[in-house]
Amino acid sequence: MSAFNVVRFRVKPGRDQEFLDAHRKAAEQGFPGAQQIALIKTGDNSYCVVGEWKSFNHIVGARPQMISLLDSFRDCLEDLGGGLGVTDPVSGETVFRVSAAAPKARRKKPAKRKAASPKRAKSSARRKAGAKRPGRRPAKKASARKGARKRA
Repeated sequence: MSAFNVVRFRVKPGRDQEFLDAHRKAAEQGFPGAQQIALIKTGDNSYCVVGEWKSFNHIVGARPQMISLLDSFRDCLEDLGGGLGVTDPVSGETVFRVSAAAPKARRKKPAKRKAASPKRAKSSARRKAGAKRPGRRPAKKASARKGARKRA
């Protein structure tokens, strides 16, 4: 089962590039078991790392490497206050997941058509094929029919 870790940081003013460079360097080395890691800017000097892992055990196994990464830029970080220190980490196993694809719009089902009678089905098939009905004269133009009505 996959797992996620999320860590919140606040960077000292003017130290953003140093913080970003440390994360780029760590990304080049990689983290065994990590499927995706995203560094998100959440405000002025505020960042959040979200990592998706193959399992919670992979997060546990990567903690020494993550602490080493943190130590490489710890002096760039401000204390978050409230007794948190310079990071606010949380992690756990996935309990619910939603696909990123947009949900399909519900469509109304088309009304069911009545089945055509056998005679009507043959006639329809002939018209589709372009055949004329046997024994019928071609229809008169609408203007010719109107003139016939006026005379009567």
